[in-house]
Amino acid sequence: MFYREAGQYKTTYAADMAVFPIRQDRIGIALILLIAFVGIPLTANEFVINSIMVPFLVFALAAIGLNILTGYTGLISLGTGAFMGVGAYACYKLTTIFPDLNIIVCILLSGFFAAAIGALFGLPSLRIKGFYLAVATLAAQFFLQWCFVRVPWLYNYNASGAIEVPQREVLGVIVTGARAAPEVKYLVLLSIVVLLTWIASNIIHGRFGRMWMAVRDMDIAAELMGIRMLPTKLLAFAVSSYYCGVAGACMMFLWYGGGEASDAFNINQSFNVLFMVIIGGLGSLVGSFFGAAFISGLPTLLKFGLPAIGIPIGGAFAEHLTHIFVGGLIIFFLIVEPHGLARLWQIAKQKLRTWPFPY
Repeated sequence: MFYREAGQYKTTYAADMAVFPIRQDRIGIALILLIAFVGIPLTANEFVINSIMVPFLVFALAAIGLNILTGYTGLISLGTGAFMGVGAYACYKLTTIFPDLNIIVCILLSGFFAAAIGALFGLPSLRIKGFYLAVATLAAQFFLQWCFVRVPWLYNYNASGAIEVPQREVLGVIVTGARAAPEVKYLVLLSIVVLLTWIASNIIHGRFGRMWMAVRDMDIAAELMGIRMLPTKLLAFAVSSYYCGVAGACMMFLWYGGGEASDAFNINQSFNVLFMVIIGGLGSLVGSFFGAAFISGLPTLLKFGLPAIGIPIGGAFAEHLTHIFVGGLIIFFLIVEPHGLARLWQIAKQKLRTWPFPY
C-alpha cells in the first residue's frame, strides 16, 4: 500500500539500472543514514555505542570484504581474520613511521597492504578451487598469525607484543586513544563504512562485478567469453582483502584501542565473519549488514537482554548459547534458504509491492 512503484517511470538506462530504482527505497536509505549519523549519537549511551554499534560496523565491513570474494566471485577464504590483522599492523606501522599523517588516511591506506598480501595468497586460485582453495587460505591464516607473534618489528619491539594505539586528532577532535569520545569514534567508523559500502556497490554493479559473478556462476564459460581468470580472481582477492584490512584497522584503533592482534585476528575471527556472510546472505551487501548485526548483537542480547526480562544467565553460558544458535541457524539457512536473511528481506519487499494481491 505504501510501497508501490506504480507511476514511477524510468526514462533512461541509468534510472533503470539504479541501485535503488524505487523512490521508497531511496527515502528509506536516507532515513537510515539520518538515524545513524544524528539519532544514535544524540540518544545512545556509551554502552550501546561501544558494545553494539561499533562492533556491528566493524564486522559489517569485514563481511562485505568476504562477501565480495565468496558471495560474488565464488572463491572460499578462511583467512579473513589474518587479512584483518595485516590491516591493523599496517595502520600501526603507518602511525609510527608517519606520526603527522591523518589517522583516517592511515586506516584507509592500511587496506592496501592487506590487498597486496591477499592477492599474493590468491595466486593458487587460478589452479585450485573449492575445498583446496579453502585449505590454501587457511594456511595463510596460520602463517600470518605466526608472523604477528614472531616478527617483533610489526609491534615495534614492545615487550608485551601488543599494539599501542596512539592519540590522534582530526580537525582538533581526538579520534583515537584513551581520551577519544565514543561518539567521535563511532561517527568516524560510520563514515568509513558508508563510503566503502558505496564504493563496493558501484564496483559490484559495474564491469568488475559482472566479471566476478560470471566466474562464480561458471568459470569455464566465463573464460570462453574472454574473461581472464588470473587478473579477475586476483582483483577479487585484493578488493576483498582491502575491506578486511580496513576493518581490522578500525577494530584495533576505533574499537579495542590496542591489544594483542594475535588473539583478536585468529581463526575464530575468520569463522565468525564467514558465518555472518552465510546467515546474512551470499552475494548481497545488505546481507552482510544483516549477518553482522545478528552475529555481533546476539551475545550482547543474550548476556544482558535475558537478565533484563528476569532470566538469569552467566557470561560463559551466554557464549555457549550463542554458538548453539549460530550453528543451528547456519544449518537452517543452508537447507531452507541458502541466500540467508537478505533473501527473506527481498521476499518481504516483494510481498509489500503486491499486497493485498497474492502471487
